Amino acid sequence: MADILMPKATAVWLIDNTTLTFDQIADLCGLHHLEVKGIADGDVAENMRGVDPISGGELTREEIQKGEEDPEYRLKTAPSKIAHIPQPKRKGARYTPVARRGDKPDAIAWFIRNHPEVNDPQISKLIGTTKATITNVRDKTHWNSQNIKPVDPVTLGLCSQIELDEVIAKASSRRKKMDAERAAQEEGPGLAPADAVEQTIDLSEPVAPAADEPSADDVFSAFKD
Repeated sequence: MADILMPKATAVWLIDNTTLTFDQIADLCGLHHLEVKGIADGDVAENMRGVDPISGGELTREEIQKGEEDPEYRLKTAPSKIAHIPQPKRKGARYTPVARRGDKPDAIAWFIRNHPEVNDPQISKLIGTTKATITNVRDKTHWNSQNIKPVDPVTLGLCSQIELDEVIAKASSRRKKMDAERAAQEEGPGLAPADAVEQTIDLSEPVAPAADEPSADDVFSAFKD
């Protein structure tokens, strides 16, 4: 199945202007062959105006001709003329429509409650807010604190799910690494296993008294007449 921008309208044009089979058109437009047959019979997409895929750059005349000559051939869309052009990287803060700017505190509250591992610079870059706003929401000193409710930024339209997942994954990875390093620093020397301790005292031999320690005879001789 090819990626056609307007599949049904394209199918209408191909039915009216080519001899391609229903299966070929269905495969190209991502439709069921019965749906294409319904379009040809006027039961589906009635009164829909066809869209020329050649003028839209989605197909070439040569590709259509190949399909007309071979009913088993599956058409391929023309390569995009702008796909090779590198898209400029976005610089500076993310632009947020005016209607969405009031939702940023809700997104900040969501991060604070659900993902504290995401730091302030990451939040600021993702949803296009300032560090001061993040601090005010966290400290509950924001002018609208009583109305702020945690809502994820994807639902609010401030970022995409892919962007959000990427930020959370990076923050979680950094948090795990920091916790491991902290644990390694705080861990003291461990105890040696019992079988590794060398026995230095032989309990089978009697312990001789120290040289300056009096014997029992010396102690009791004082009581003899």
